[in-house]
Amino acid sequence: MIFDHRIYTIRPGKIGQHVDTYGKYGYGPQTAILGKPVLYATAESGELNTIVHIWAYENAADREEKRVRLAKDPGWIEYRKQSAQNGFLVQQQNRILVPAPFFDYKR
Repeated sequence: MIFDHRIYTIRPGKIGQHVDTYGKYGYGPQTAILGKPVLYATAESGELNTIVHIWAYENAADREEKRVRLAKDPGWIEYRKQSAQNGFLVQQQNRILVPAPFFDYKR
């Protein structure tokens, strides 16, 4: 199991609109292919104007196969178009995490 930990920085004052756009256009296509995220949240303290989401995959090959399918999905393509038009995204960070041997995550 691996975890894909993503942090997206959104323009100040626009996080609500970004989340609305994702909810309307992105969440359905993304979860249909990747499954439900382990976490999808906005920051209330620390680095504000950020969205954190974590996705679980069986391994790197599973992640790659699903991400390739997602990139070709018409609904996801529409979300990316809407997101780009909004221009709310400032920065993306991505980390692949490997859980500790004692951690037992169940989907």
